[in-house]
Amino acid sequence: MRDIKLSESQPKQRLLAAAEQLFAEKGFESVAVRDVTQLAKANVAAVNYHFGSRDRLVALVVARYLAPFNQERLDRLDVLERRAPSKVVPIEEIIHALIRPLVGMVGKTELSEALFCKLLGRILALPEEALSAEVVEQMKVSNNRFMRAIGKVLPTVPQEDLQWRMHFLVGSLVHLLTHQDWLRSLSNGTSGSPALEVMLGRFVRFAAAGLREGVEIEVSAPTGPQALFDF
Repeated sequence: MRDIKLSESQPKQRLLAAAEQLFAEKGFESVAVRDVTQLAKANVAAVNYHFGSRDRLVALVVARYLAPFNQERLDRLDVLERRAPSKVVPIEEIIHALIRPLVGMVGKTELSEALFCKLLGRILALPEEALSAEVVEQMKVSNNRFMRAIGKVLPTVPQEDLQWRMHFLVGSLVHLLTHQDWLRSLSNGTSGSPALEVMLGRFVRFAAAGLREGVEIEVSAPTGPQALFDF
């Protein structure tokens, strides 16, 4: 990504760009070192020379995307909580903070919007054992911060249930990012090809409803003349 400063040689940059494209298109497990070097037009030993191993190349790609994504999530949540220190932040705004960094990050990568979404979706779907200890800690910090924020909005939802709802939310986000092409095929094109902004707007409404499921929402009683009639 353009905003992550790396003192890389041109061959190393080409390998990194090739790896990101292939990981987005095919998934991490399906891409071999030879695939990366062929796309980058490099010697088959170039990955080990520049990165040390395939695993270190994967770790670098993951960190380049997850680190800024998680940091901006937390920064946005900080802003929301500073604006309303004595109030509960609306759940839609919390979800926006959780996913909104996607929009800004698209412009900082060489990937197309579609490939960027696929790559980040695949990264978010990686199991804990595939991540570095540093990245795992970042994910835990982010999860705990957002759990506390949502818990304030939904204080009657037990912590265990709330954690599962957050898990379902993240799973839905991964599916949204990774399987847009599959949805268009399943729907014979009726799902359209909406921009990322539109998809995320739909996602926020869906996720907010899921998090609130079973929670009574207080509705203010009507005032004025209309309060006298049951329309």
